[in-house]
Amino acid sequence: MPTLAEADHIDDQVIDVIARTQRIAPGSITLDSTFEELKIDSLDGINIVFELEKEFDIEIPDEGVSHLRSVRDTVDGVRELIAKKSKSTQPKPV
Repeated sequence: MPTLAEADHIDDQVIDVIARTQRIAPGSITLDSTFEELKIDSLDGINIVFELEKEFDIEIPDEGVSHLRSVRDTVDGVRELIAKKSKSTQPKPV
């Protein structure tokens, strides 16, 4: 489970990726921003997903993408995928 500091860092990184890909000022994006409010359409969403996958070295499943409607949804999804990845890469106890 990420620490509070790591969680804040993930929030900031996701917002930064969205800001970069959409050419939006990061300060105008909050966790409560919806993609509709940010004028992010499905094609933009695909670009964001590709960038998030590169940024965090994760794979976002196609079925998960359709559930992303807001920045908070995206942050929560990325956080969950990072947690799953770290569990799968931890050595098994002997």
